[in-house]
Amino acid sequence: MEMNAQNIEEIVRQVLAGMNGSAPAAPSYAAPAGGVPKTAHVAMLTSLGHYDVKEFPIPELGDDDILVKVEGTGICGTDQHEFKKDPFGLIPVALGHEGTGTVVALGKNVTKDSAGKPLKVGDKLVTCMIFADDPDITMFDLNKQNVGAADVYGLLPDDDIHLNGWFSDYIFIKGSRGSTYFNVSDMDLKSRIIIEPAAVLIHAVERAKTTGILRFNSRVVVQGCGPIGLLCVAILRTMGIENITTVDGNEQRLEFSKKLGATRTVNFMNYKGIDNLANAVKDSFNGHLADFAFQCTGSPVAHSNVYHFIRNGGGLCELGFFINNGEATINPHFDLCAKEINLVGSWVYTLRDYVTTFDFLKRAKAIGLPVTDLITDAFPLDKINEAHEFALAQKGLKVAITNVPLDGSTNNH
Repeated sequence: MEMNAQNIEEIVRQVLAGMNGSAPAAPSYAAPAGGVPKTAHVAMLTSLGHYDVKEFPIPELGDDDILVKVEGTGICGTDQHEFKKDPFGLIPVALGHEGTGTVVALGKNVTKDSAGKPLKVGDKLVTCMIFADDPDITMFDLNKQNVGAADVYGLLPDDDIHLNGWFSDYIFIKGSRGSTYFNVSDMDLKSRIIIEPAAVLIHAVERAKTTGILRFNSRVVVQGCGPIGLLCVAILRTMGIENITTVDGNEQRLEFSKKLGATRTVNFMNYKGIDNLANAVKDSFNGHLADFAFQCTGSPVAHSNVYHFIRNGGGLCELGFFINNGEATINPHFDLCAKEINLVGSWVYTLRDYVTTFDFLKRAKAIGLPVTDLITDAFPLDKINEAHEFALAQKGLKVAITNVPLDGSTNNH
């Protein structure tokens, strides 16, 4: 089948129909939007360790396009990797993919979001996948410079108008690119900023569930208490899993993991050698090894260590290596075969995971998990370089770039 914007839209509609029970109707006429600003400010990563805030013209909206005034965007580990090393050779590039904002202009064909929910000027919006070639492929491939399967806003360059990253004051959503987006006006700003990274963990947990090991009474280790690992803890807790041990070297992050549902913590800085560390994890489970482990760091040493925390016949989900951080050393006999470990890998998310994430955030709030307290610090767009350095120094948990004030629990810089 020849792939074009109409075909992509129909396939996305069919995928989302399975989530909602019925397919959304085809878009109908919408009045042309007005009041569009002439230019937008975009933080472009122009060299290693340096963004320049540049000004670009905002093009005229097409019938299927959306213009969003950005409110806030989280800094992801991927953004930090690009900032430090540019591992994919993307510079110059507009980054920021954990963003949200207010719809300020709509093309006349845009009346609903990708799940069929009405969409109008003034609504709050997040973006999901951009389907380029094959909508049946749910992962994007950063090893392909020309967006091989699917992409998300704020990861790959746009040599056309440059308004494709959320580190900006406006973002231009191209309907013709096969974009997907959701009306999330029922969520506060912090919750909306957390949607994208939470979707990564929803996908990881869904991958882990395929092993058949995760149950209410499972003993689970989460290694790495950055925002990804902490969100993992929160999702497990909303599933009813209460026997969770977190492993990290940062005491502040370990303490916060308890607020999100961890029952015990192990600071690896207090133990010399893998045997002592593994015994500490075992002690946290009253003499038992874990049934399942989530490896949420990008450290090869951490990957090598995690097998020692898992019982025979247990499971492991590796999700920490979004980029190539080097080789990990394991003994296939002792670590995998003899223990019959059930190993799954996880990378990014699917459309279905994104919608599930909305329900997770509502459930977490309902049971009192302070998920939005993950966002500890906020910087304005013109301080984006300082914000990245701050995040790299692990001075906070989740750091955001914001164009509007966050609540008083956040340190605004």
